[in-house]
Amino acid sequence: MGHTHHAAHTSEVQPRNPAKVKHLLTVTLYLAVLTGVEFVLAFTMPRGHLLTLLFVLLTFVKTFYIVGEFMHLNYEVRMLKLAIIVLPIILISWLVLALLMEGHFVREAIVFIFGK
Repeated sequence: MGHTHHAAHTSEVQPRNPAKVKHLLTVTLYLAVLTGVEFVLAFTMPRGHLLTLLFVLLTFVKTFYIVGEFMHLNYEVRMLKLAIIVLPIILISWLVLALLMEGHFVREAIVFIFGK
């Protein structure tokens, strides 16, 4: 049984591709700015439908940007993007509409049965 001799390794880590590191920092800065905008809106705007709508829109923007960059969806064919992004939006929108309508009918039934 012989002993193996390992060469000395340095612990210094060098970025493999400076362009990729710069791109990652740009993505991080973009997402930080959007989060900062959400934070400012949360403490400066009155509560209501407009604020909720802005939060939902900014959340969608950040979600699509994250999916596009980190899941590399920006580099895929158009039909795959539509299948991954548009189809879930249609289904979730249908779900929200159905839940709102069902909630309205349930409320009307409760008022009809028990009164106000």
